[in-house]
Amino acid sequence: ANNQLGFTTDPSDSRSTRYASDLAKGFDVPIIHVNADDVEACIAAVRLAVAFRNEFGRDALIDLIGYRRFGHNETDEPAYTQPKMYELIKKHPPVRKVYADRLEGEGVLSSEEAGQLASQAYARVSDAHAELKEHIAGPPPTAQHEIDTTMSREPKTTLPGDLLRSLNEQLVRVPEGFTVHRKLKPFLDKRREAVNDGGQVDWAHAEALAYASLLALGVPIRLTGQDTERGTFSHRHAVLHDAHTGEPWCALQNLPSAVSPLELHNSPLSEQACLGFEYGYSVQDTDALVVWEAQFGDFVNSAQVIIDQFLTSGLAKWGQTSRLTLLLPHGYEGSGPEHSSGRVERFLQACAEGNMRVANVTTPAQYFHLLRRQALVQKPRPLVVMTPKSLLRLPAAASPFDSLADGAFERVLDDPQLPAARESVTRLVLCSGKVYYDIVGHEERAKMEQIAVARVEMLYPFPETGLKDLLESYPNLERVIWVQEEPLNMGARAFMRRRMAAILPEKLHYFYVGRQLRAAPGEGYAAAHRKEQSRIVRVALDLEEDIRQRDVSSERTWL
Repeated sequence: ANNQLGFTTDPSDSRSTRYASDLAKGFDVPIIHVNADDVEACIAAVRLAVAFRNEFGRDALIDLIGYRRFGHNETDEPAYTQPKMYELIKKHPPVRKVYADRLEGEGVLSSEEAGQLASQAYARVSDAHAELKEHIAGPPPTAQHEIDTTMSREPKTTLPGDLLRSLNEQLVRVPEGFTVHRKLKPFLDKRREAVNDGGQVDWAHAEALAYASLLALGVPIRLTGQDTERGTFSHRHAVLHDAHTGEPWCALQNLPSAVSPLELHNSPLSEQACLGFEYGYSVQDTDALVVWEAQFGDFVNSAQVIIDQFLTSGLAKWGQTSRLTLLLPHGYEGSGPEHSSGRVERFLQACAEGNMRVANVTTPAQYFHLLRRQALVQKPRPLVVMTPKSLLRLPAAASPFDSLADGAFERVLDDPQLPAARESVTRLVLCSGKVYYDIVGHEERAKMEQIAVARVEMLYPFPETGLKDLLESYPNLERVIWVQEEPLNMGARAFMRRRMAAILPEKLHYFYVGRQLRAAPGEGYAAAHRKEQSRIVRVALDLEEDIRQRDVSSERTWL
């Protein structure tokens, strides 16, 4: 419907083309321009467009050129901004009158008959309105909309080892005569060997096993995003291509054990378009695991409208539930401010009323259990995962194959390699994500008997019970330090600060270690990044003083 205005903006200011519909020319979509005052022409245009769609299975666009008789809302006075146009509109008869005059001129009906038809139409509307008012005694009582914020029962995410081995064998199988690229043969060989005693599983392998296990269980999966088939960091290779013919092969889509389908698509370079479609898909099929991956987490800002209007608030506004899962590669690795942050702070700021889940996991086993949990948990909610980049190939970040068959997703991970007894610990370093490996990988870490390093894997819902248990497990604790790579005004710092203030015992002091206030997420030079990253780790391990530590223990009443 083209009313020739965009609120108050004239066509000459709103586009560079002659017609508002000219955008469709780029997609070879037929365009039918029609005068909204010509009723019969409008009907003919609709019939033509429908016939074209039915015949060719393609879109057609009708540019219905009319006008807006009144303002764009009840309080608007359009003559303020388009006085000449609205002077003409006031003098111009409505569509009904134009068509009635035409029919009268053609001898089809008289003016009296036209008036009778109009009166009958008005009477139908008036009668329907009156009937509706009779059935409404008064305004219904209003009350706060109740949203289910209770926790879901934890689903079982473990699998028998034999089943995982069988699925793994199916994942590394290729058709007879298929030539795997020589650089990808070690990739498949490594996956084959991972199921042996002492075998290790990397992130992409754990993800593939999680998807395969869900397909075998009957859970449909849809995975989309830019570069998703191969993976931005050349890590997934969900689709292999014959080195000689280029023919594709996707083991996940040809899994003998699968009883549900997997859709895998490289999307157009539009985060907003793709995420909007995937959200709608996930709302309509809440039993499916719908996954959207950003090339880098930073690029999710191109879909901020979808996130704000639907993902974070759909439950509160419309009771709309979704299992949509966002994979946002996140971590400070010296690649500059456009390739460092998935903006976890923006998601955490929008977390309320149990509307979604936000995780920053640090092991492939945790990722495996998290994906299975998201697909199987009783109450659908969107899940935002800060996924790794350098950790994809970091040997220290790999998981034992057996950890997929045992255990479950853990919201909080304690220090797995304490240098000494728990009674020796006086300083607890809390962190989330990649910075954990920077801290424990420091050459001085093993000598720090007074320090424990723990990880918060699920940021929201806030793991209050897990953190309380963690604090109580260190009887001589004096300091708790939140460490993050992100600047003070970004990351999970503000989110954690509020909630930690509510659960910390009075005797404990709470500090922050990280980058100072920044307008851009990260440094533009690798050398500057390395220097700042080293400072953060050294301060966290008490190897140097830092005036940027911020004690918030005196602010524990601010929630």
